[in-house]
Amino acid sequence: MGLRFRQVHLDFHTSWLIPDVASEFDPEEFAATMHDAAVDSVTVFARCHHGMIYYLDTKFKDARHPHLTRDLLPEQIEALHRRGIRAPIYITVGWDEFMAERHPEYIEIDAEGKRKGAGPFQAGWRKLCLNSPYVDYVFEFTEEVLKRFDVDGLFFDIIHQWDCCCPRCLAGMRRSGLDPNDPRQRKVWSRRVVDEYCRRQTELVRRYNKDCTIFYNSGHVGPPIRSRLDAYTHLELESLPTGGWGYDHFPLTVRYARNLGLEFLGMTGKFQKSWADFGGFKPQEALEYDCFSALAYGGRCSIGDQLHPRGRLDRATYDLIKPVYTSVAAKEPWCEGAVAETEIAVVTPEALGLEDARVDSSARGALRLLQEAHHQFDFVDFEMPWDKYALLILPDKIVLDEAGRRKVQAFLAKGGRLLASHRSGLAPDGNGFVLPELGVRLVGELEYSPDYIEAVGPLAAGVRPTQHVMYDRGLKVEAVGGETLARIWKPYFNRTWEHFTSHQHAPAERPTGDPGAVRSGPCIYFAHPVFTSYGAHGAEALRTMLRNAIDLLLPDRMVRTNAPSTAQISVMRQPDAGRTVVHVLHYIPEPRYTKLQLVVERLPIFDITLDVRVAKAPSSVYLAPDRTPLEWSFEGGRARVVVPRVDGHAMVVFE
Repeated sequence: MGLRFRQVHLDFHTSWLIPDVASEFDPEEFAATMHDAAVDSVTVFARCHHGMIYYLDTKFKDARHPHLTRDLLPEQIEALHRRGIRAPIYITVGWDEFMAERHPEYIEIDAEGKRKGAGPFQAGWRKLCLNSPYVDYVFEFTEEVLKRFDVDGLFFDIIHQWDCCCPRCLAGMRRSGLDPNDPRQRKVWSRRVVDEYCRRQTELVRRYNKDCTIFYNSGHVGPPIRSRLDAYTHLELESLPTGGWGYDHFPLTVRYARNLGLEFLGMTGKFQKSWADFGGFKPQEALEYDCFSALAYGGRCSIGDQLHPRGRLDRATYDLIKPVYTSVAAKEPWCEGAVAETEIAVVTPEALGLEDARVDSSARGALRLLQEAHHQFDFVDFEMPWDKYALLILPDKIVLDEAGRRKVQAFLAKGGRLLASHRSGLAPDGNGFVLPELGVRLVGELEYSPDYIEAVGPLAAGVRPTQHVMYDRGLKVEAVGGETLARIWKPYFNRTWEHFTSHQHAPAERPTGDPGAVRSGPCIYFAHPVFTSYGAHGAEALRTMLRNAIDLLLPDRMVRTNAPSTAQISVMRQPDAGRTVVHVLHYIPEPRYTKLQLVVERLPIFDITLDVRVAKAPSSVYLAPDRTPLEWSFEGGRARVVVPRVDGHAMVVFE
């Protein structure tokens, strides 16, 4: 069941209104095109979001595409297998327009009594309830696929449930002792529905096939997946940067998902924008960045494409994919079995259901800060072990219940260090800090916003000696035995229609006596939401203060480098090969277009120094995959090397 490195996810959502389905499909040409482009696995379609089936021998004849005249799916599988290419099978679940049209009673209902999904005069999908009899149809169809085909894997799509209030869900909540009128309890129910569906589906699959891969896709992998993780064989991290996910989504998600114990791949798309962008092609450099990022963080690659209704692959797409996957193939020996070497853990707000967007604002700030400074870090939840980390970061909103408090205190008791900010460390009700180790006592919210912060002592290194504006309101705290590292200054007044001066906020008037940052033993606390603020505003002074705080808590960092902040550095270890592989990526997503950010070109960087903490002196250091030797030195547990040139992606191997 091992994952292949070079996959294509071949969408085929084709309306029943299109008349010439698969009319130009040639199985040999199809498989040869994939093989020539170095593709080694292709996800092909049994049933799509329109509810259409793409093989002839089915008992669900009404759902078979009305214009299908050849046995598309089995011909695809057979042709791919002849070339040694895997062919996982795609089955839609949450969206099926054929069934939604015939059984509107299966559509999810929101709390206002409206059906979920596209309205009567909108193009798009209607969301089917996974607690309805529709699921029996999904199981029956899956059983047919398992009996009919040689199944390498199954990809079940749109596996999520909103807080459905259909009669079946309302009754189920009442039977389970949940209050349907409470949105939080409706979410609990929805998660149970998805968990139950996945487990039943996997049990069914395993009755017929003990070995195939199984994945349930919801467009994101985060902490809610934990309760059903035993139903998966691997993870696929759908993250099309230009398709709505953005360029921060994948590096954040992968740093969480790679700690869940399953193999994974990063799924991007060949599209200029998002799925079904026919005729849209991203630059090769953008596709390189997406795929090489997957390798750099320990994953495999998947590129989304969409087959034309007539069944012929677009040659230009595979001309785009070929050089990227040829490069991936050459790099695979240095990526197989690689695990991340990290020393900082950031607790994700998703662990508490506190995320405020697809990429949470505080998590984004932490990602940007640590990535720009070339730290080696993961995002974690409270169920993951934290033993391997030296530093724990609680960004802005990580409130702690009793179990969370005990886990953080156990981490500190074993010698760990802690950086927390704003509401992190408070009890869930907000009525005070539950970590006396932070050395602060809650008074309330700060009266003025924006206000100002002045760094002092070791936090002030490299910071301009003045007061720096804090755009987001902080908490008023008292230091309890700790050392103040920053002082808060008040403005003359808050800006209102009655009190204002100049164009924005009022200037600093005087210090308030309130601490803006406090160090207490192995802990540093910031009173403002500094990670959210940094992710939103990128203030130089705040960046420097946060970097100083991390340096105080983590003086012997894993990687020291002169690489620019635009470079991404990832340290991976291949235990079986006895190698440390350091990936250096330098592709810059640019907001130069009004509609999207995009990687447009490689920007080479030169003479990059890497000073890396390693377990012992290497026998050789070289660049993969061409094995170009590099001069190196080793002293005090650190290997040092200079990389003459990084042209997009470099892999520095400490053998």
